[in-house]
Amino acid sequence: MKAEKLKRFILSGGLDGKLAEIYGEGFETQRERYAFAVDGFASRYGSSRDVSLFSVPGRSELSGNHTDHNHGKVIAASVSVDIIAAAAPSDGPVIRVKSKGFPEDTVDISAFAESDPAQFGSSASLIAGCARGFSDAGLMTGGFDAFTTSDVLSGSGLSSSAAFEDMIGTILSHFYNRGKVGYARVAAVSKFAENAFFGKPCGLMDQMACAAGGIVAIDFGNPAEPVVEKLGFDLTAAGYRLVIIDTGGSHADLTADYASIPAEMKKAASVFDEEVLRDLPEELFVSHIPEIRAAAGDRAVLRGLHFYGENRRVDIQKKALADNDLPLFLEKVKESGNSSFRYLQNVFSPAHPSEQGVALALCLCERLLSGTRRPSAWRVHGGGFAGTVQAFVPEEEVEGFTRGMSAVFGEGSCHLMNIRLAGAVRLI
Repeated sequence: MKAEKLKRFILSGGLDGKLAEIYGEGFETQRERYAFAVDGFASRYGSSRDVSLFSVPGRSELSGNHTDHNHGKVIAASVSVDIIAAAAPSDGPVIRVKSKGFPEDTVDISAFAESDPAQFGSSASLIAGCARGFSDAGLMTGGFDAFTTSDVLSGSGLSSSAAFEDMIGTILSHFYNRGKVGYARVAAVSKFAENAFFGKPCGLMDQMACAAGGIVAIDFGNPAEPVVEKLGFDLTAAGYRLVIIDTGGSHADLTADYASIPAEMKKAASVFDEEVLRDLPEELFVSHIPEIRAAAGDRAVLRGLHFYGENRRVDIQKKALADNDLPLFLEKVKESGNSSFRYLQNVFSPAHPSEQGVALALCLCERLLSGTRRPSAWRVHGGGFAGTVQAFVPEEEVEGFTRGMSAVFGEGSCHLMNIRLAGAVRLI
């Protein structure tokens, strides 16, 4: 549909059925947002082309903190913030992406087909990496132009980078592969892009949760074919909100902190000539702690013990959600958070000991939410070290809780989320 006609279609309510399916209550506010994206595309890339619309949500990790890179288990959920795109295919091998508030990326995927350390950390490298990942998987690639806008806050632990990667993969799927590339393949390609082209040694959880939709349990025992199970629990219907508290901490210069976690876990596994902890029985790990301490250090031992504990918790929490046992699930959320703080040690960077906004937020959560009539929970959110905290708050406590947190971290620091059932999708 041409840009001007598509804009009229959106504003007249023609897209409302799909918007309601994706966003639920209050979907009407999305009309202007999508119309803005169409205008952005038309003004930059021309109004005479047929335009398609895409949406990819952010994600929240609910349990399984820093286990995916060692082939562990996680529970995660797509949430009610997303990146949207107005896009159209183009002739030739060039992908152009203009994101609101950022310079345009122009990537010749035939020329940028190999990883380039000079490009590490750039959005252009993610685009090139996704194209290379499609090609390596025997899938078709090609050029396109896209205008995107996002309310997935950068550095918020909601995986703005994974959502962007999944967006590139979803567009390539629909424009050049008849939309037949499943969300698991899109997620795997996105992880490859972030690892090999962006230079960040992340696991697969972020990309998979953004692409899949809803609450999912993911077992990465075989990372090439992770087992993804949709759990179907409705947090909103249970009378709870997921609140993400932005402490204002910067993720700059934290790459070494993030990289140390998978590296130390894998170093511990290497004592037994294994690549990852999932391949090492917990009993063997525990019985050889002295050897692991000598080879990898005490922190590696603690991080390994966190890994095994998280895997057990995920199994318990998965069953709790299936049984509608929210109190048990929330109890394990708090256990997960305590393990992350004490054993995984990703609540603040040892290089910046005076900057402990996440630790402060967790302390305030405990003060504000302990003793509520209905159970609540809180934990570090995302990769940790700086940024955000996650809280499961009963509806009746939300106003007081957000008021108390905002008094410390500022207005706009609390973001109220719902679980989104739709993953990476093409709307039209």
